[in-house]
Amino acid sequence: MGAVIYSFFTGRTESLFLLYDIPLKQAIGLMGSLIIDLGIRLAAAYIVIAAIDLIYQRRKFHKDMMMTKQEVKDEYKNSEGDPAVKGAQKRRMMEASRRRMMQQLPEADVVITNPTHFAVAIKYDADENDAPIVVAKGADYLAQKIKEVARENNVEIVENKPLARMLYTNVEVGELVPPELYKAVAEVLAYVYHLQGKV
Repeated sequence: MGAVIYSFFTGRTESLFLLYDIPLKQAIGLMGSLIIDLGIRLAAAYIVIAAIDLIYQRRKFHKDMMMTKQEVKDEYKNSEGDPAVKGAQKRRMMEASRRRMMQQLPEADVVITNPTHFAVAIKYDADENDAPIVVAKGADYLAQKIKEVARENNVEIVENKPLARMLYTNVEVGELVPPELYKAVAEVLAYVYHLQGKV
């Protein structure tokens, strides 16, 4: 703004010196004209500065709003939870679920296997449930562990590949056997009860 004022007056020094030599009325008119011209120039300068400042502030705002990769990660952790912590919690929950499953396994009537990949433990208590219930299931290593615990607790192990696969795929631990598998499971239970002399 100082530069605008300086450039304005340096080009009009002669007009300023004339003020001493001209009548008062003309001097007032000349002063008014100079002030209006200066005001227009200052207003134009203010508009230019305001436009530049607006562009700068917008760019600065967008830059400030853009988050770094680390900030995005931190934001995700705060909103969704730390993936490492969530993973550890999930592992603990799975381990607790597995322990409960293994504790219920000795109560099973039979473990149906495929025989190497799947093992599903079934329990049937007519007083408690209308259908047999899956008390444990596992694949590969866990399947071998289920069979091991079953042998230790004298739970019968019966090989039935299609039934083991169907039960493992379609029935979760704690769920009742679905009606479409009643007949196949009933045949296995009847076989086990016959071996145990219950029928």
